[in-house]
Amino acid sequence: MKPIFLLIPIFFFVSSVSFGQSKDELEIKRLEKYWTDLLDQGDTTSLLKIWTKDYVVNNPNGEIVTPEKIVGLMKSGHVFPKVERIIEKITFNQNIAIVMGKELQQPPSMTKNQEEWIPRRFTNVWIRSENTWQLVARQSSEVLNR
Repeated sequence: MKPIFLLIPIFFFVSSVSFGQSKDELEIKRLEKYWTDLLDQGDTTSLLKIWTKDYVVNNPNGEIVTPEKIVGLMKSGHVFPKVERIIEKITFNQNIAIVMGKELQQPPSMTKNQEEWIPRRFTNVWIRSENTWQLVARQSSEVLNR
């Protein structure tokens, strides 16, 4: 009976390594979806909790913006286009998570056909303070060669 009890912890260790998703990685994936949903909903109060106070974005227009500018736009009625984000890589370095991938942005015509959506590349940088992850920086660029 003892060999079975020894196999149980080994099984959990091997399965967690083989699936390759740590608790932090799962949390970052959840937060990536969550903050995108908040942006779609126009929930500036919750977004300000997700972003650090020094959050900065280098947007696809080549403009560097801060939460004040983003919230100001949203409060003046600006609606950000929907984005479908595909995470390709999450890299952890101590209390920093770097998320890279591609995203499709709904064009101004607001078509639902994703074949017509604008392809972009993105990098999001998260920082963990105490037990909370917050978004500290973001960069997104349109892919010119479609």
